[in-house]
Amino acid sequence: MTPAGFPLYLAKSDLSGAVVRLNTRLSPCVVCPRRCGADRSRAALSGAPKGACRMGYLPMIASWNLHHGEEPPISGTRGSGTIFFSGCPLRCVFCQNFPISQLLNGNEVTVETLAGYMLELQKRGAHNINFVTPTHFVPQMIEALSIAAGKGLGIPVVYNSSGYEDLETLRLLEGVVDIYLPDMKYSDDENAVKYTSAPGYVEINRAAIREMYRQVGDLVLDDQGIARCGLIIRHLVLPGGFAGTRKTLEFIAGLSPAITVSIMSQYFPAHRAHVIPEISGKLGAEEYEEITEMLEEFGLENGWIQPLEGE
Repeated sequence: MTPAGFPLYLAKSDLSGAVVRLNTRLSPCVVCPRRCGADRSRAALSGAPKGACRMGYLPMIASWNLHHGEEPPISGTRGSGTIFFSGCPLRCVFCQNFPISQLLNGNEVTVETLAGYMLELQKRGAHNINFVTPTHFVPQMIEALSIAAGKGLGIPVVYNSSGYEDLETLRLLEGVVDIYLPDMKYSDDENAVKYTSAPGYVEINRAAIREMYRQVGDLVLDDQGIARCGLIIRHLVLPGGFAGTRKTLEFIAGLSPAITVSIMSQYFPAHRAHVIPEISGKLGAEEYEEITEMLEEFGLENGWIQPLEGE
């Protein structure tokens, strides 16, 4: 594991080996756990079949800007340099970003253009480069990052994902990603399939969390309270207990009670959730209050609990 606080980005201008290895995973595509086998390589740009993520080679970007709504050490005082990728390997029926993830709003860009976005965000004062839903574009992301690092990019990299990651792909990110910001959505595969179309989610997700933690360890802040490296796990609480929060928190505590956890209450029946009776409502105050008790029970003291709307 890299020593806490070591600036990983110093070596990011020499990513040629990682770029080559990751690009081989695009044809046949095994970048994400779906391993759909589509040809998403640069050579198949014209008329190439789309992968399970419905994306080809060129990265599709929905937006890029300074963002102030992330966890405090990520947004800081100047904002996080967020780059939202379109598409997603998952199909969450309640996705609040469904115009981007499911309807594929966005524009295809070259890796050189993507690198330019990073440099511009750094110029505008971003504390970090925050890749949102990058799982299906990891090879292109790393190639663009290599270009940007060679031109002076020198701020931490945040990997902000669903946590549904291919372990071999993830291992190639060691020494590249400074801060992992994954979701832990479910502790039950039946619910993961029903609401997200993600077979094997629980073990795939937990293996990814273990690997992320091995790579970057606990969250490390600078003297201004800004994240420099480490792991933050997000967990969105679903109504009716369908996220399996207790088992998820138990797993995290078993890995280490020092891990930073962000509990989110922002669920509402977005996208198609309003027609699914059991998740068509909002969180109840009583069920959300139970989460605080669980955190205390498992000794998870680091992180944040998002206030419940109206409380």
